[in-house]
Amino acid sequence: MSFYGVDYYSVDELLTDEERLTRDTVRSFVDERVMPRIARHFRDGTFPAELVPEFGRLGLLGITIPGYGCAGMGAVHYGLACQELERGDSGVRSFCSVQGSLVMTPIYEFGSEEQKQRWLPGMARGEIIGCFGLTEPDFGSNPAGMLTTAKKHPGGGYLLNGTKRWITNGSVAAVALVWAKLDGVVRGFLVPKGAKGFAARDLHGKYSLRASVTSELFLEDCEVGEDAILPGVKGMRGPLSCLNHARYGISWGVIGAMMACYDEALSYAKSRVQFSRPIAGYQLVQAKLVEMLQEITKAQLLSLRLGRLKESDKVRPQQISLAKRNNVYWAREIARMG
Repeated sequence: MSFYGVDYYSVDELLTDEERLTRDTVRSFVDERVMPRIARHFRDGTFPAELVPEFGRLGLLGITIPGYGCAGMGAVHYGLACQELERGDSGVRSFCSVQGSLVMTPIYEFGSEEQKQRWLPGMARGEIIGCFGLTEPDFGSNPAGMLTTAKKHPGGGYLLNGTKRWITNGSVAAVALVWAKLDGVVRGFLVPKGAKGFAARDLHGKYSLRASVTSELFLEDCEVGEDAILPGVKGMRGPLSCLNHARYGISWGVIGAMMACYDEALSYAKSRVQFSRPIAGYQLVQAKLVEMLQEITKAQLLSLRLGRLKESDKVRPQQISLAKRNNVYWAREIARMG
């Protein structure tokens, strides 16, 4: 079934021609390349790795980063891309969000020029996959309590010790951005796959994000060089600023999930006949469809305004939290109603 989008308040008119082109390009890609295969991957609990080079060719990896082979687009472009990707599957959006917002963006903002040149072009093409090692078994929503540590190696470089859990892309990543406490201060370290003392193990049996790789990372006297540390940031500002980028994308992404649920429910209600007419003709069903449409429209306006604030460097973390809180809540409610 062809998807034309849900736009009850003509939000489309508030977008630039370039933003509409980004959305329509990703929308067509999702229809043609994601939708035909995602049910199988969701059922099997596997990630469609064959799509990663195509993400790179479309400029979806590190979309807001200027230079280094990245697209250098605005925040609304990124949001619209997340919306369309998550309309296909949350795991697909999550891959692009982790790669771009949680790994590439901190390398760009806090890394040395050597680190940027080493990692960003390959990541933009999808040839190098990254993961973000912040969450721990005992400290998820409270990252300041992390137990992972780093200390200077007597022979040079650093030794990392700790465990990270629920890490998207963990076992397939060529590099992990691991946050650890060095002399009590949180720092970011780029840990390449194959580093001595570093291992990743996948987590299976998930009920959500099934078409996504989720892993545990183990660091046991993991050895990294002097050039592994991100020089441009110290303290919790580093990981929290990354999370703000990602949470912004989620506020848009779940709109795509809402749209998909509404579109499917509306189509079914129009074709399902009970008592001699489609169930869409009954007020009980209409009330649910109207509530879905109402909340999709509010979420669209909320995220678009948030994107404009982000593009003008006026956005506050609390504003991102509000949009994510509202939109994720209603995405779940709409899925239930659908």
